[in-house]
Amino acid sequence: MKNSGRSVAFYTLGCKLNFSETSTIGRMFEKRGYQKVDFHEKADIYIINTCSVTDNADKKCRKVVREARSISPDAYICILGCYAQLKPKEIAEIPGVDAVLGAAEKFRLLDLLDGFKRSETVQVLASDVGEANTYQHAFSIHDRTRTFLKVQDGCNYHCTFCTIPLARGKSRSDKIDNIVDTAHEIAQTDVKEVVLTGVNIGDFGIVNGKREERFIDLVKALDEVAGIDRIRISSIEPNLLSNEIIAFVAQSQRFVPHFHIPLQSGSNKTLRLMRRRYLRELYVDRVQKIKQLMPQACIGVDVIVGFPGESEEDFLETYQFLNELPISYLHVFTYSERANTPAVEMDGVVPKKERSKRSKMLRILSEKKKRKFYEENVGRSGVVLFEDDVQNGQMHGFTENYVRVTAKYDPLLINELKPVKLTKLNEDGLMEVEEAETVYEVH
Repeated sequence: MKNSGRSVAFYTLGCKLNFSETSTIGRMFEKRGYQKVDFHEKADIYIINTCSVTDNADKKCRKVVREARSISPDAYICILGCYAQLKPKEIAEIPGVDAVLGAAEKFRLLDLLDGFKRSETVQVLASDVGEANTYQHAFSIHDRTRTFLKVQDGCNYHCTFCTIPLARGKSRSDKIDNIVDTAHEIAQTDVKEVVLTGVNIGDFGIVNGKREERFIDLVKALDEVAGIDRIRISSIEPNLLSNEIIAFVAQSQRFVPHFHIPLQSGSNKTLRLMRRRYLRELYVDRVQKIKQLMPQACIGVDVIVGFPGESEEDFLETYQFLNELPISYLHVFTYSERANTPAVEMDGVVPKKERSKRSKMLRILSEKKKRKFYEENVGRSGVVLFEDDVQNGQMHGFTENYVRVTAKYDPLLINELKPVKLTKLNEDGLMEVEEAETVYEVH
């Protein structure tokens, strides 16, 4: 397909998995001769990769479409991703949209959209999610300091609040050998850290509907890839985070002591209503095992407030459960009704004002947990990977156990690993650290 040097811009909503896929699609365009430009620049084509975890993500999609159309009134605008799979007709009605592609079509958009020529009719190419049954590898590169490496897609779990199986299909994975080859390719670049991502990465190993490999074997194979300094595991279900995985990370060459483990609720009653595959007792066991082997490990937690049937007593049970756990931070989600999920039909709807109140309480708890975690790290040494993230003359980075550092901007520090000593928290709750004669801060 000839493109006459046309330009294309991308915008990604949602998770690390979406970022890995947007980056891969971007490279497909560049191989066809398209010029990739920043989203705020005028482009011939805009590709918007969407999320649909919350209603807020849907609203963001509309806003991004308006922004693209205002920057370049005559551009071709294509929407893909989870929201596009779930509600293609709804998106087609958004003013300014030219095409909508579903999960099975998004990686073929260069061939399906016939040169990206605008017409009066919106092209909607979104087949049933059951058609999304092949695995498409993806990884991000040159978009951020860290690289997001996709290792798994889809989900066979059917939590009552979640639309992801409806948007991405069944669990499926690449083969370990292929992922290791990609890791070697990444290792030839200047990337210092790789983040493993997917929908349910602990369920890694299903190929053509059958389990062929295990996540622990992938972890062991990637640990042998020279040229990558750090590997970070993104969100992993507690029932799939085995003691074997935890023990391996504890003595690993490259895997860092940072785990993000979805909890969703500290009430067993609510966990059963959510159709989660564990109870709170198992969650405690996983956290204790991590802290036993890696006392300074960072543990992040996903939690949903206001799920149907969650009483004040259930919420306080969750609050107390989290308060007593040695965790490092929370990602708090206010429950939002999602079409075609069992939770929509459940009794005991929590008023939105109450949901907001509970969410605020947990966000305050998260700040307390984060401060305590940082205080526990005072006096320790760490290694910071500085990112190209500059705000008001300050740059930022993370230690291996996910302590965020800010320092006076120095272009020579970008994408560099620097040993530091975490010295003290200042009055603003920032942690000062020392490296050579330079003083940095952590927040």
